[in-house]
Amino acid sequence: MARILITSGPTRQYLDPVRYLTNGSSGRMGKALAEAALRLGHEVVIISGPVVVDYPAEAEVAPIISTEELLAEAQRLFPACDGVIAAAAPCDYRPHRVESQKIAKTGEPITLHLIETPDVIATLGRTRRADQWMVGFALETEDQRFRALTKLERKSCDFMVLNGPEAMDAAENAVEIIAPNGNVVEAFQGSKSVVATGILRLIQERLVDR
Repeated sequence: MARILITSGPTRQYLDPVRYLTNGSSGRMGKALAEAALRLGHEVVIISGPVVVDYPAEAEVAPIISTEELLAEAQRLFPACDGVIAAAAPCDYRPHRVESQKIAKTGEPITLHLIETPDVIATLGRTRRADQWMVGFALETEDQRFRALTKLERKSCDFMVLNGPEAMDAAENAVEIIAPNGNVVEAFQGSKSVVATGILRLIQERLVDR
């Protein structure tokens, strides 16, 4: 039995007290992965951004809002886990300045100065132990396999799960599992529960039971 960390859902980067940058991640994939891991008898810890899905009661859940909070929780929890499945969709940019008051309309354009947020999984990859494994998710719209492989290498992952924008806030998904040599070792399509079951089977065979 493994103790598995799963990141799930979106993050929010606030512009002012009421407005924020985010994306359409629903947390459904993270929920399905947690359920599949629990069915195999594993312990599950979930770090989740704001979602409306209900995670399994058997899982430990750490709620977060921002990408910075996601990183802090991941750094706190990962050392006690055997592996991580990074299914969250962190917001990649944040405003350089967060306004203390609501930005008022003036009738004129405004300019946002955005800077990159931390790369959570790449940061974990730099400090992972030899006995830990990492599976990332890559949502790409062009040069999909090349970009997924580049992310796998940069983030020091064992596998990268490649999917497209149609996965956002959807009940179904279609994924390819990319290995470090660039080969597609598995492909799954169907409900997110079916896809998650396939991903956990591969993780069990290639990473947990190795």
